[in-house]
Amino acid sequence: MRAANEVLSGQTRRGLLRRVLPFLGPAFIASVAYIDPGNFSTNIQGGASFGYLLLWVIVASNLMAMLIQALSAKLGIATGLNLPEMCRTYFPRPVVWGMWLLAEIVAMATDLAEFLGAAVGFQLLFHIPLLLGGLLTAIVTFLILGLERYGFRPLEAVISALVGVIALCYVIETILVRPAWGTIAYHAFVPQFSGPESILLASGILGATVMPHVIYLHSALTQGRIVVRDPVRLKRLFRYELLDVIIAMGIAGFVNAAMLIMAAGTFFQAGLRQVATLEEAYRTLQPLLGSAASWVFAISLLISGLSSSTVGTMSGQVIMQGFLHRQIPVWLRRLVTMLPSLLVILIGLEPTRTLVISQVVLSFGIPFALVPLILFTQRRDIMGVLVNSQLTTALAWLVASLIIALNIFLLYQVFTGG
Repeated sequence: MRAANEVLSGQTRRGLLRRVLPFLGPAFIASVAYIDPGNFSTNIQGGASFGYLLLWVIVASNLMAMLIQALSAKLGIATGLNLPEMCRTYFPRPVVWGMWLLAEIVAMATDLAEFLGAAVGFQLLFHIPLLLGGLLTAIVTFLILGLERYGFRPLEAVISALVGVIALCYVIETILVRPAWGTIAYHAFVPQFSGPESILLASGILGATVMPHVIYLHSALTQGRIVVRDPVRLKRLFRYELLDVIIAMGIAGFVNAAMLIMAAGTFFQAGLRQVATLEEAYRTLQPLLGSAASWVFAISLLISGLSSSTVGTMSGQVIMQGFLHRQIPVWLRRLVTMLPSLLVILIGLEPTRTLVISQVVLSFGIPFALVPLILFTQRRDIMGVLVNSQLTTALAWLVASLIIALNIFLLYQVFTGG
């Protein structure tokens, strides 16, 4: 990483792009989790059922994601440890075991969404059984994970390329839809709900956008990537990693918004407000926008599932190694996390509804990753010169409070039928 060290020391006259390039990568890997198949299902259902109404949830969630991932990246840079390792170091053992169990449940819900999404993508594109699509997903994931043996750069390059393909797919979809931009601008910044189902979908969108497993993962991606101890270099390193977060999360935010805009501009506008599954979305896009639109949709879904399944397996390794100081082979981790997804396929549960519920589970797991992250990053004795400012800490606690409040409200609506 000589190029990175030259930039951090100020001993280079490279252009802006060449200065930034050595620091890009970790946030792009994390951003995959923000455009996984769970996002497809929740955003499409949200757009088809309520038009542009819930677009503000995506905007707010993406801003929250930028803040949260920046804090996670900063923790790894400042301490040389990832979030699970910090929890194991500072929290009592029973608390650590409880957090590990919750994190594993979240990881399983995550993998369920990613695995099912890729399997559905294979099915839509190649007309093969869902079970065979699931097995192909596992094989391709192993191949992508195999790039880790060659260092972090090849894996980052492949994941970043996949993110680029997904973004390109939704540029095409948005052009085909020709949405009402004035209405979009209004709903992007005016918070509204329309009954308990919209709240359920809003919680699912939040769970699919702010992902607890990559809160753990991002700190691991930066903890040993570029090691510096000088305070000036630390601050400069974090500024470049912050730029990485803004670019990667900005792309992910665009893709999420484009998903909902596509669904609102096609299904909702055509009165097809019960398009509740990924398969229905694929079939319905063809008569509305042409065969190219449905193919682009299926390709983006497949790539999203494959890339996010890879990142999910990486997160699972970080969670187990960090909380328990135990490491199992990647292939075994992949096989174990496949089982719930294969079970869902075998017993015939509807994939898209299962995806939405898995995202709701994820939203309940966010506070258990986010609260410790804020507690650590606000402590000067831990973070040194990278300690949060008072404003950053206040914003982080506000985000955590909003997420917890939304989950409590969701529970109230579900159990009272309100």
